[in-house]
Amino acid sequence: MTAEDRHKRNARPPVNPHMLARSRRLRKESTVPERLLWSHLRNRQLNNLKFRRQHVVGAFVVDFVCESVALVVELDGESHVGQGVKDNDRSAYLKQNGYRVLRVTNDDVIGGIEAVLLAIERAAMGEGDD
Repeated sequence: MTAEDRHKRNARPPVNPHMLARSRRLRKESTVPERLLWSHLRNRQLNNLKFRRQHVVGAFVVDFVCESVALVVELDGESHVGQGVKDNDRSAYLKQNGYRVLRVTNDDVIGGIEAVLLAIERAAMGEGDD
């Protein structure tokens, strides 16, 4: 395999500039639960897994993603009230594209970060998959 072939295989599709700007804005305007969870996920603190936050995946900006295990972690707070259909559509899209999706509430993060981290570890190991 040539260097060019390796580059093509590892290249990401181009990201819509509007989505990229949105993801940057969301990172700057993160909520308290997002910041708390990020403080535990950043710098490979959880099982040496590399997470990204507010990352563009297709047509969506996901809260957290670990590409190496194809895991998306979504925080559901007040902005998700009444968004069940949209959240389900988003989860279906992510699953169709090879991601596992773990949804946790802001209250879960604030009130039980250790349990949330354990759930993320289990999801990353593939536990609970159908």
